[in-house]
Amino acid sequence: MHPYQLPAAAKALVAAKLGASHSMTGFTPAKTALLVVDMQNYFMAPGQQLETPVARAIVPNVNRLAAALRAAGGIVVWIRNRTPEGSDEDWPSYSSRYSPEKWSIRDVAMKPDAFGFEFWPELDRRPGDLEAVKTRFSAFIQGSSDLQAQLAPLGVDTVLVTGVATNICCESTARDAMMLNYHVAMISDACAAPTDELHAATLTGFHQFFGDVLETDEAIALLGRKAAAA
Repeated sequence: MHPYQLPAAAKALVAAKLGASHSMTGFTPAKTALLVVDMQNYFMAPGQQLETPVARAIVPNVNRLAAALRAAGGIVVWIRNRTPEGSDEDWPSYSSRYSPEKWSIRDVAMKPDAFGFEFWPELDRRPGDLEAVKTRFSAFIQGSSDLQAQLAPLGVDTVLVTGVATNICCESTARDAMMLNYHVAMISDACAAPTDELHAATLTGFHQFFGDVLETDEAIALLGRKAAAA
C-alpha cells in the first residue's frame, strides 16, 4: 500500500477556510455510496499493459469498507472501464497518446467479456450491489456512464471513492462528483496509483479544494456519526 498521510499543511489550508481540517463529520448511510473504480484485470492482473501492483494490496480495505457500508444500509457501486464504441474514432484525443500497437492492446483488453474487462476475482461483490460501465476516466462526465442516473433516485448525496488509479479515473470521478454537488471523500488506503508520488500529489491537491481525504478506518468510524447540519 502507498505510505501516505495527509500533510499538516493541507489540513491547515482547509482549516483556515472551514474552521476544521475536514468537512465530513459523519455519513448518513442510506445517502452514501461507495464507488469502486476500475478494479478490473486490465489494471490489476500481473503482466497487463496498465498493471498497477499496489491495486492488489488495497483489495482488503475496499472489501472491508464495502461490507461496513452495506451493513449500515448504504450503497456499493462497482465501476468498470470498457472500450468506447468505435474505439480510437470515439476518443481521438486519448488514442493519439498511444502508439497504434499499444492502443490496440487497450482496445481489445477492455471489450465486454474480455479478460481485462472482468473484475479482479478477490473483490467481495454481493447481490444487491450496483454496477456501472464507463467509457471515459470519469464516471460522471456526460455520456460516460449511467452512474448518476442510478444514484439520483436513491437520494445519494455523498460518495466515497476507491480504486485505481488514484490520479486518473479515481480523481476524475471524484472531482466531477463534487462539481455535481455530491459530498466526496477519497479513501487514501483504498486507492492505488502507479507511484507513491502520483498518489500523494493527487490526494493532497484534492483535499485542499474538492473534498476530504480519509483512511478506511476513519470512513468506517464516520458511518456511526451524524453528519453536521448544512
